[in-house]
Amino acid sequence: KKWKQLSRLQRSVILFLFAFLAVCGVISYTSMGEPWKSLTNKSLDDQRAEPEIPGLKLANPAVLPAPQKADANLGDYPELSLQKLPKLPHVRRGPSNLQIKPPRRDVRLKAQHDTGRVVEELVQADKEEKTEKSVISWRGAVIEPDQSTEPPSSKIKEPEKPSSVEAEDQKEPVPINERQMAVIEAFRHAWKGYKDFAWGHDELKPLSKSYSEWFGLGLTLIDALDTMWILGLKEEFEEARKWVANELAFDKNVDVNLFESTIRILGGLLSTYHLSGDSLFLEKAKDIGNRLMPAFKTPSKIPYSDVNIGRGTAHPPRWTSDSTVAEVTSIQLEFRELSRLTGDEKFQKAVDEVMKHVHTLSGKNDGLVPMFINTNSGQFTHLGVYTLGARADSYYEYLLKQWIQGGKKENELLEDYMRAIEGVKKHLLQRSQPKKLTFVGELAHGHFSAKMDHLVCFLPGTLALGAHNGLTADHMKLAEALTETCYQMYAQVETGLSPEIVHFNLHAQNGHKDVEIKPADRHNLLRPETVESLFYMYRFTGDKKYQDWGWEILQNFNKYTRVPTGGYTSINNVQNPSNPEPRDKMESFFLGETLKYMFLLFSDDIDLINLDKYVFNTEAHPLPIWVPA
Repeated sequence: KKWKQLSRLQRSVILFLFAFLAVCGVISYTSMGEPWKSLTNKSLDDQRAEPEIPGLKLANPAVLPAPQKADANLGDYPELSLQKLPKLPHVRRGPSNLQIKPPRRDVRLKAQHDTGRVVEELVQADKEEKTEKSVISWRGAVIEPDQSTEPPSSKIKEPEKPSSVEAEDQKEPVPINERQMAVIEAFRHAWKGYKDFAWGHDELKPLSKSYSEWFGLGLTLIDALDTMWILGLKEEFEEARKWVANELAFDKNVDVNLFESTIRILGGLLSTYHLSGDSLFLEKAKDIGNRLMPAFKTPSKIPYSDVNIGRGTAHPPRWTSDSTVAEVTSIQLEFRELSRLTGDEKFQKAVDEVMKHVHTLSGKNDGLVPMFINTNSGQFTHLGVYTLGARADSYYEYLLKQWIQGGKKENELLEDYMRAIEGVKKHLLQRSQPKKLTFVGELAHGHFSAKMDHLVCFLPGTLALGAHNGLTADHMKLAEALTETCYQMYAQVETGLSPEIVHFNLHAQNGHKDVEIKPADRHNLLRPETVESLFYMYRFTGDKKYQDWGWEILQNFNKYTRVPTGGYTSINNVQNPSNPEPRDKMESFFLGETLKYMFLLFSDDIDLINLDKYVFNTEAHPLPIWVPA
C-alpha cells in the first residue's frame, strides 16, 4: 500500500539502491568469507568484551545513576538530554567536558525482505543514531553515563591472583625517551645513596652518609616500591620486595602518625599490590591497616593523630586534643580500598563516618574549612583561619578523589568540593604584580594574606582532574593560571627552585618581582606538588610547555641538590646558587612522588597509569577507580 503511494521516481531510486546493495553484499561476502559471517553473527555481549579502540579513553561514570543497559528509549530517564556524538579523533587530549568511548551497539544485520519496512527503518535508524548516547548536564558540566559492567580489577576477590589494571591492555609498550631516562638515572642515583647508607631505615642523610628514623619502618623503601615498578627497575624492586618479605614487621612498640603512615605505608603497599599482583603487599597492607584502627576509638569518631602499632593504643599530640583537618580527611582513599579488597567493612565505615561528620559541621566559610578539629567534641577549633596550604590542603583533594574513586555516586563529596572551590575563588584568589599571576592566599579573621605555600601547588592538578571528569570548564582555566604561578615560584628564584613559602606582591614596585621570599621560608624539601600539577596538565592538554617546565626543575634539582656519593638533599637557601646550604636529608616523597610524577610527565603514553582507571592518593600512590558492577 505504501509502495503504491510512492512516486515513480521514488520507487526507481529505491529499486536502484536495493540492486546496488545486493551487489555490494555479494562482493563483501565472497571477498571476506567466513570471518565476515562470524562478525555479523556475534552476540552483543561478545562485542562488548572486545578490546577498546586504541587511542580512546574510557568514559567516566555519571554523577547520576546510569541505566543498566543502553537503550534508545529514554522514557524512564526524562532528565537525560539527547546529544549526537561528534566524530571521534584518533587520540584525544585536552580538557573537553565530554569523555568519549567506543559506542557499544548491536551491529548484527538481519535480512530484510519487506520493502515497505525498509523505508520506515531508514528513517528510524536516523532517529536511533541521535538517541544512541545520552549525557547528563550538571551545573554546566557534561558527563557521559557509563555503561560498563566490569569492575576495574575483576580478580580482586581472589587476593592471591589480583589483576593488574595496567596488564589488561595488551599493547605495544611506548619507548622510553631521553627525559624519562634522565629520571631513571636520577632515581638510581638517589637509590644508591639509600641502599649504601640507609637501607631499611626511614630516610637517607646523604651528606653524612647515614640515616634518620621517624617510625623505623623503612619509609623510603615502601614509598618507592611502585615508583620502581613504574620506572621498570626490576632488580631494585625485587631487592626491595625481599626486604618487605623478610624484614618489615609492624609489631613494634612505636608511635606512628596516622596520616603519614596511611598515605605512605598503607597507600604504597596497596598500590604496589595492584601494579605487581603480588599478594605479599596486600597481606602487609591488611596488617598495618588493622594496627591503625585504634586511632578511631574517640568520643567523636574523629581519629587521634598518633597510634602505637605494637600496643594497639592511640592518643592525640602531647600539646593538644585536636587533630589536623587535612590529616583526618585524607586517609579515606586508602582505607576504603582496603575494605574493598578484604571484604571487611570496618575500614571504610570508620573513614566514611569522618567525612559525613565533617560534611555537617558549622564553622565553614563558603566550603572552606578551618585547620583543626577536636577529637572529643568533634567540632572545628581555631575558627576563622582558612588556607589551602599545610593542615588543610588534602581535605579538598580527597573530596574530589573519593568521588572519582567511588564511581561518582557520592554526591555529598562532590557538593562539598564544588562549594569549596567557589569559596577559594570568592575569598582566596588574588593577582600579583607585575606579571598579574593568579595565586591562592590565606584568610585570617577577615584579613587576606598574600602568603602561598608550595603545598598549594597540588590545586591546579586537582582542578584539572575535576575538569577531566566532567566538572565545569572554568576549573581548567583556573588550573592553567595557577600552574603558571607555581612555575613562576621556581623561575623567579635564583636557583630555579621554589621555596617552601612565598609572598606575592599586590602592588607594583620598581625592581620587585611578583614573588617575595622571607628568610625563614627559603628552604626547599624536594617537594612534588608543582611537578604533580605539571603531569596532570600535560596529560590533559598535550601542551609541551609543561614538560619543558618540568625538565627545568629536574635540571635544577640535579644542579643544586644532588650529592655525588648518592642521594639528593633538601636545601636551606634557594636564593644562593653558590651555597644553597644543604640540609642533609632526602625525604621519602622525593622517590615516592617527585621522581614518579617527573617520569609520568615526560611520558606520552596515556595508558601509563591511565587516569580513567586510577586515582592517585596524596602520596602519589595510584589506586584503582571502582567501576560499577
